[in-house]
Amino acid sequence: MVNNLICLDCPRKCKSNSFCGKVYGKIRIAKVMRHFFEEPIICPKNMGSGAVFFSNCSLKCVYCQNYQLSHLGFGKDFNKNQVSEIFKKVESSNVANLNLVTPTHYTTDLIDILSKLNLSIPVIWNTSGYESQQNIIKLAGVVDIFLFDFKYFSSDLSFKYSKVKDYFQVCLEALKTARKLIPQDIFENNVLKKGIIVRHLVLPNCYLDSIKIFDLIKSEIGCNFIVSIMSQFVPVYKAVDFVELNSKLSKLQYKKVVTHIKNLGFDKGFIQDFDSADCSYTPRFDENSFWEL
Repeated sequence: MVNNLICLDCPRKCKSNSFCGKVYGKIRIAKVMRHFFEEPIICPKNMGSGAVFFSNCSLKCVYCQNYQLSHLGFGKDFNKNQVSEIFKKVESSNVANLNLVTPTHYTTDLIDILSKLNLSIPVIWNTSGYESQQNIIKLAGVVDIFLFDFKYFSSDLSFKYSKVKDYFQVCLEALKTARKLIPQDIFENNVLKKGIIVRHLVLPNCYLDSIKIFDLIKSEIGCNFIVSIMSQFVPVYKAVDFVELNSKLSKLQYKKVVTHIKNLGFDKGFIQDFDSADCSYTPRFDENSFWEL
């Protein structure tokens, strides 16, 4: 994980004190649950997705709905052997997949764990999108589905809200690499077994940025993606400190983004209902709800 005191788990390449807040040698997990609020193709109603929510984060977006994990570091520390046992327990719980939520800052350890397991269910890398090409190549050997959040086009926005200037180009190159390694999406009984989903949360007053993201994805890679466009933004945690984020998304802005993406030719995927902007859809994180399988 650490090469001459440089962490290579995410493109920040931190030296000594990590931006994400992790402690080296430990993997912090906040919750393991049967998740029913992901995209239907990875979350069938009769099974759900076996979600493992990792604590800390390589982006720490100011508007994160899971800020208790990403910013405050809520969770329990485990070693690699213990995490391996957790994954096996998820596998045995009749879920559709093992869904690793915000795992990037533990990449090296998780590759090591997954490479030693012969899981019978697909593994999802549920990522912020801020991934190095080198790690995507390594992950392709142990991960079946990449669920990419694609957050920003503007470097000003990505720095303002996530303290990183190169987000768009890094995410675009990671997505290109993943598509080359997994060129086709594979389904069984309408459930995704191998492939890529591009997920995008439309932020209030940032709809033009959303449009530019998909213009460039089409130009650079094409439209051969399952997309998931989300309207669920709610101003929580540090979002209330930003005037432009201290409100819910407007219906008009969301409609403009959705219409543009459809007109570009992205015709596979999901458009979230506008009434999804509700904190009740956010999982509960506390010591009494760690296991919800």
